[in-house]
Amino acid sequence: MKIFIPKEQQANKWHVPMLPPDVEKLTKKGADIEIESGLGAVCNFTDAQYEKAGAKIAKDRIAGFSSAEMVLRRHKPDQDEVGNLKNGSIHVSYLDPFNEKRLVQAFVEQGVSAISMEMIPRTTLAQKMDALSSQASLAGYTAVILAAERITKIFPMMMTPAGTIQPARVFIIGAGVAGLQAIATAKRLGARVEAFDTRPAVAEQVKSLGARFVEVELGETGQTKDGYARELTSEQLQKQRDAMAKVCAQADVVITTAQVFGRKAPLIITKEMIAGMKPGSLVIDMAVESGGNVEGSVRGQEITVNGVNIIGLENLPARVALHANQMYSANLTNLVEHFWNKETKRFELNLDDEILRGCLITHNNEIRNEIIRKHYECGSDTMH
Repeated sequence: MKIFIPKEQQANKWHVPMLPPDVEKLTKKGADIEIESGLGAVCNFTDAQYEKAGAKIAKDRIAGFSSAEMVLRRHKPDQDEVGNLKNGSIHVSYLDPFNEKRLVQAFVEQGVSAISMEMIPRTTLAQKMDALSSQASLAGYTAVILAAERITKIFPMMMTPAGTIQPARVFIIGAGVAGLQAIATAKRLGARVEAFDTRPAVAEQVKSLGARFVEVELGETGQTKDGYARELTSEQLQKQRDAMAKVCAQADVVITTAQVFGRKAPLIITKEMIAGMKPGSLVIDMAVESGGNVEGSVRGQEITVNGVNIIGLENLPARVALHANQMYSANLTNLVEHFWNKETKRFELNLDDEILRGCLITHNNEIRNEIIRKHYECGSDTMH
C-alpha cells in the first residue's frame, strides 16, 4: 500500500507529521512510503535519514497526492488539494470537521475516506492514537514555562540573606489533560497552585498533584461519555466567575484551558475580573484558537490591560516542536498499525470498529460520522 506524507505548508512549518523512526516501523510492516522532499528539515531530519528508514523521496507534491492510496499529514488540506487525491484513497489529518463543512463535502465528492485525528475517541484502547491529548499535555507544560518567563517574579519560595521570597501564586482553570500538566509543571517549579474545574470528579487528581482544588457549588455539571466537560448554563457560568474573581485577584498567573469539544470556548475571565487583578500579573488564554476564555484576549498576540499581561499566543506545542512532532508521529503510527493487516500489508477500514466509527468522517461518497452529519443537518457549519 502506497502512503504519501507531504511537507506542511509555510503557516505550519514547524510541524512534521512523521519522523524517520516511525517511518521505519511502517516500512518494516510492508508499507510503501513516499515523503515529500524536505519533510523533516525543520526538526533537522534529512531526506537521507528518511531513505535509510525505507522511504522514497518525492519532489512532486501533486504527483505524490494523486498516486497515493493513503495520505498522512498533520493539518487539514487546502480545499483545492482534495481534488488531487485518488478516488478511494484514505486521508488522515486534523480536519476541524465541525467548522469545515465545505472541506468535508470536497472529500465526499472526491470519494476519499477522511479520518479526523481530533475525533479519535477518548477510550483506553484509542489512547495511544489520541493526538489531542498528546498535544494538550505539551501545551499545558509550555504555557507554564511561558508564564515563568514573562512574569517579573520567580516561581519557588526562596530563603536568602536578604529575606524570604514568597512563591508565585498560579491559578489554573480547567483540569483536563492540558490543565493537569500545567498544574504538575507549576508545582515542579515551586509555585503555590490552585485549580478549578466544573467536573468534581477531577478534584482528587488536582489534589494528588499538590494543588488546592477551588470548590464552587454549581449544581449538576459532570462530563460527557468521552471525558469532556459539559457546557455550563449562563447561571452556572456567573457563579463560577464570581468565585474565581477572588482567586484571580490574588494570583500572579492565571492559565485558562477550558474548551467544549465542537463548540466555541466559554468566556470565563471577564474584563471586570481582569480589572481586579494585580498589575504585573498575567493571564494565558490557552483556548484563544477556539474563541477564547478571556475577554479581550487577541489571537496570536500579547496585550496589556490595566497592567495585566494577556497572552493569546497560538500553537503552544510548536514551542517544543521536536517532542510535539515526535508525539504526533507516534499517534499516527499507532493508528496505522492498529488497522494494518499483516497478510495483505494494507490499512483496512473496519467500519464496525468503535475507533473508526468515531473518527471516520467520509467514506464511499457520503458523510459516515453520525455526529458530524447531525451537526450539518442542524444547519451549522461553524462552532456555536
